Amino acid sequence: MATPKFKQLKPSYGFDEVAIVPGDVTVNPEQVNVELKIGNITLGIPIIASAMDGVTDVNFAILMSKLGGLAVLHLEGVQTRYDNPTEVLLEIANAPADKVTALMQKIYSAPIKENLIGERVRAIKTRGAICAASVMPSNTKRFAPLMVEAGADMLFVQSTVTTAHHISKSYKGLIFSELCKSVPIPVIVGNCVSYNACLDLMREGISGILVGVGPGAACTSREVLGVGVPQITATISCAAARDTYFKESKCYVPVITDGGFKKGGDICKAIAAGADGVMIGSVFAQAKESPGHGYHWGMSTPHSSLPRGTRIKVNTVSSLEQILFGPTSVTDGTQNFVGALKIAMGFCGASTISEMHNAEMVIAPSITTEGKSWQMAQSRK
Repeated sequence: MATPKFKQLKPSYGFDEVAIVPGDVTVNPEQVNVELKIGNITLGIPIIASAMDGVTDVNFAILMSKLGGLAVLHLEGVQTRYDNPTEVLLEIANAPADKVTALMQKIYSAPIKENLIGERVRAIKTRGAICAASVMPSNTKRFAPLMVEAGADMLFVQSTVTTAHHISKSYKGLIFSELCKSVPIPVIVGNCVSYNACLDLMREGISGILVGVGPGAACTSREVLGVGVPQITATISCAAARDTYFKESKCYVPVITDGGFKKGGDICKAIAAGADGVMIGSVFAQAKESPGHGYHWGMSTPHSSLPRGTRIKVNTVSSLEQILFGPTSVTDGTQNFVGALKIAMGFCGASTISEMHNAEMVIAPSITTEGKSWQMAQSRK
C-alpha cells in the first residue's frame, strides 16, 4: 500500500542555478532604458542601496541619488540613536569578532532621538537628493509623520517577514491601507517571498514590494529560523502577483528583489525573473564612500534576544561609481553593474526592463562551473 503524501515540495532556485537565454533579436546596449518608477518618482537606474548602517548614511544617500539610484536610510539605526554615528560605526568595525554581537546589542539599545530623524532627512534633502528612509512596522505610525514633515520622498516599511494580515492579542498591527492614505509619499513594503502574501500587500495600496527573506550576505535568518525561498523563485512568484494585481486594478506595483547579489549577472537574472529593480547591501558596503569601514551587518544582527545576522568583513575595494558604472578593474562581475544589465538586455533584445521580463530562462546548475575548471583551480591558489 502506497504511503499517502503529507507535503509536496516544489523546486526553488537561486541565482547560481539558472541562466538567461539570449534572444532571437539583439539591441544596442546604449539604447536600452533601465529606469525604475516608484510612485511618482523615477530613478535613472533600477538599483537601491539597502537600509543598513554599514551601507547607507547621509553622505552615501546623497551620492547614490546623484548617480541615478537610491539609498535608503535606516531610521532605527545608529544614525538616529547617536549625534555622532561615525564614532559608533568605527567602534563596531574595530570590535573583536567574539565581542561584536554583544556590542551591537548594547549600541542599538540606546533610545532613538526623534529630533535626529528630521535632521538626517533634511541633511539629504538640502543637498538636492532623493530621500528614502526605512522603519519597522511597529514604529511606523510614530516615525512616518516626522520623516514626511522633514521632506522625505519615500517610506520603506521593512521587517524580516511582512504580511498584510498580522494576528496578535497584544496589539493592533499596522494597517497598510490606512498608512498609504495617511502619508503623501510612496510606501514600499517588505519583505515577502510568496504570491499570496505579495498580492495581499499590493491590494493594500502600497507603491512597491521588497522580495527576499534571508538571502543577504550578513543575514542568518535561514540558519536561525529555517525560513526563506531562493531569490529567483521568490521573484517569479511575486512578479506573478504584480501582474495579477495590475490586471485587476490597472495599478503597476514594482517588484524589488532584495538581497543575495554578488555580481552583475545576478542583477540581470533578477530582472529577467520579473524584478523591476534590485536592492543591494554587501556589495555597496565595499564602496569607499560607505560608512561601515569595510564591514557589513544586517538590520536584525543586534536583536536583543535572537540575532539573525552577523558582522562580515567585505573590505573596501572601489568607489561607488565604479561599482555601478565602471570602468571595471576586475573580471568577476563585481563592478559596472549598470553596464552588465544593459549588455544583457541587449543580448535578449529587450529595450526596457519590462521587456527583459520576457527573456527566457533555464534551470542551469552548472552555469557557473561549466568549462571553468582552470578559473576555479587558480582562484583557490
